[in-house]
Amino acid sequence: MDPKTVSRWIGNASRVPHARHRAAVSRALDEEETVLWPSVQQLVKSGPDRELVQLYPYRSAAPTSLWRQLIAGAERELTFAGYTNYFLWLEQAQFGELLRRKAERGCRVRFIIGDPSSPVTRQRELEEDVPLTLSTRIEVTLSELAKLRGTDIEARYETGHVSLSVFRFDDDMIVTPLLPGRIGHDAPMMHLRRAQDDGVFDRFAGHVEDLWAKGRDVWTIPTTEVADAQA
Repeated sequence: MDPKTVSRWIGNASRVPHARHRAAVSRALDEEETVLWPSVQQLVKSGPDRELVQLYPYRSAAPTSLWRQLIAGAERELTFAGYTNYFLWLEQAQFGELLRRKAERGCRVRFIIGDPSSPVTRQRELEEDVPLTLSTRIEVTLSELAKLRGTDIEARYETGHVSLSVFRFDDDMIVTPLLPGRIGHDAPMMHLRRAQDDGVFDRFAGHVEDLWAKGRDVWTIPTTEVADAQA
């Protein structure tokens, strides 16, 4: 895309380009439309759906900077209710150290992951039919979480979210409903921002709290395994 065209579209804060042009610039700059043009959400959203900041056909279509911005900006709560959470460790540089600092500053950090030995996990693996299995991805996350044992970071097993991942960053949230036979980066993705009581945001937040209440503590990793992971 021509840099002069991009500059013209974002250079005047009072002008909002047409939707297709906004989408093109967003892709070119790897940034959400609502960051480039904050007024867009107010222009196109009203009523309960105003909590929807952005909708993506695939998780992989979202700007790579979005996750880092949301994680870094959270001060009260970080909840990662993805079934494996595997991709976070790959895509976020020094992710473990970032979480450690967040926890030390008083931010509540929680993980809800699937049980790698669960029949639910096995069934999902048959549906996905990929070499890097669901249980292997979970084990990678467990090995990374083991390095954080002893901090205030919390983690629980729960298999009731195998088809829906919810990630909370204070009053922002990413929701990815997984499609049958597809893996996480192929899932549609919604970026939500809380704007009302008992709205869409609160509905998903309540789902996460139900999962947490029913979950089983992950910190049953034998001490010897923890020591090996930290070595």
